[in-house]
Amino acid sequence: MATDYDAPRNKDDDQSNESLEALQAQRSGGAKTALIDVEDSDTAEGIDLPGADLSGEELVVQVVPAREDEFTCSSCFLVRHRSQVAREKSGELYCRDCEG
Repeated sequence: MATDYDAPRNKDDDQSNESLEALQAQRSGGAKTALIDVEDSDTAEGIDLPGADLSGEELVVQVVPAREDEFTCSSCFLVRHRSQVAREKSGELYCRDCEG
């Protein structure tokens, strides 16, 4: 069946003209409130927000010195195996990824 899209549309019987207040009252009557399971031990202190001031925090990292078969690339500053050396210039070593 062809539809004339330029013709004025009639509202279906399903969609009755109800006011906003009537719709809200209808929804609130059967609506259930979501309950969040929160324990007393849960606090906001355990949540780190982006941009939070972490200047008082201390980071403990064990630094392992480079081994004899490793080098630090002078371009990307990653520690690589000696087999990854692409070139040496003025005592500085460059890896294959940076030279490729």
